[in-house]
Amino acid sequence: MDIDGRLAERDRSSCSDPEHEERSRSSHAPEEPSAEQPPAGRPGAWAAGDRPWRRAALLAAASMALVLLVSGFVVQPFQIPSGSMENTLRPGDRVLVNKLAYRFGDDPRRGDVVVFDGTGSFLQEEPSGNPVTGVLREAAAAVGLAEPAESDYIKRVVGVGGDRVTCCDERGRIEVNGRPVNEDYLYPGDSPSRVPFDTVVPEGRLWVMGDHRGASRDSRDHLGEPGGGTVPVDQVIGRADWIGWPFGRWSAIRGQGAFAHVPGPGGTGGTVPGGAHG
Repeated sequence: MDIDGRLAERDRSSCSDPEHEERSRSSHAPEEPSAEQPPAGRPGAWAAGDRPWRRAALLAAASMALVLLVSGFVVQPFQIPSGSMENTLRPGDRVLVNKLAYRFGDDPRRGDVVVFDGTGSFLQEEPSGNPVTGVLREAAAAVGLAEPAESDYIKRVVGVGGDRVTCCDERGRIEVNGRPVNEDYLYPGDSPSRVPFDTVVPEGRLWVMGDHRGASRDSRDHLGEPGGGTVPVDQVIGRADWIGWPFGRWSAIRGQGAFAHVPGPGGTGGTVPGGAHG
């Protein structure tokens, strides 16, 4: 008998076909999860399936950061909290405050409507409160969704450094450096001031008043305090240039022309840097 031949034949038949083995292994091996659809229950499953929401959240966060950046350094919406600037500005109006107006060497001028921090001039102590609530309120106020901090004010500049501001002449008008000012922006029926005063504005400071003189607490109310009611120029946050909301009142904020003929300090002829501008 050919025993060697039979053994050789049996050995060949018992050897598995490599290709068959590969197919067999692949048919029994568990399918590996694809990178795009993680299996349920694994940590990445929810995150991968929620990518549109994540993108929306990131976009919202980036947009908010951009708004706060612009509000902090360029233009800030400011919600009018009271009637002290009527009828120029009414409670609830949102004005756009130009924070670059005085950043490059220019100073506030007579007739400008400015937003300023009154700490140390109108308020002798900084208001206290919950720090967390304060941060949230500042963020909301920065985009015009909440009233400003208690220390922030909006008033009109009537006198700049070196000016002598007095009330009043025989016709009841305020005088700046001996020249009467016709303030056509005053609240209808209001007098320029019922409180007589005579003050010289220190250099680097401002004398400010509301347009609704009968409802405004302004420089007149702080004459006996440090600074004599004047506000440091470096406490000015910016100049209110436009009413941005409501849309029916969308307009530029004017009034600088009332001071166009005011002479410089000491009665010198012509206007000075504190005079009117366009």
